[in-house]
Amino acid sequence: MNTAAPFTADQFIAAQKASLETLFGLTTKAFEGVEKLVELNLQVAKASLAEASETAHTALSVKDAQELLALQAGLLQPAAEKATAYSKHVYDIITSANAEFTKAAEANVAEGQKRVVAMVDTAVKNAPAGTESAVALVKSAVAAANNAYDSMNKAAKQATEVAEANLQAMTTTAVSAAKSASKGKRAA
Repeated sequence: MNTAAPFTADQFIAAQKASLETLFGLTTKAFEGVEKLVELNLQVAKASLAEASETAHTALSVKDAQELLALQAGLLQPAAEKATAYSKHVYDIITSANAEFTKAAEANVAEGQKRVVAMVDTAVKNAPAGTESAVALVKSAVAAANNAYDSMNKAAKQATEVAEANLQAMTTTAVSAAKSASKGKRAA
């Protein structure tokens, strides 16, 4: 009879150390993401303040309503493009952080799945005679759980891809609409 060694104190300590390393690594990644968002927001705030000052000075020098309408039309497209660029930067930062968390989660799940399979294999090797149907049921349940996790993971990835495609399509549409509106106001 082949038996696997029980979970030792050293293995438990090693598992706890690995968990702590993962936790601190993910915390570091989360802070890096927050730093990037803060940096981006500071850059946008500075640029917006400078642009608002310039626009206010330009608006004060306008001599008639026609010039004011032209000024407004000229501001619409760049504002839409800047908003789109900002949204894309935020999305990229969040996506990058999410990828790190997903990678760590997948590694932990894979390790957990290996442990469960190893425990089931050990139990199967040590199972008394006549429990074959129970062993088959446990193996089937473990396989079904692993398949369900894989299916959910694939579905989540597909949903993310669809969301990214929709975001890109909305961005393109918004910029095109701003360009059209800007051209329409200039022609009027």
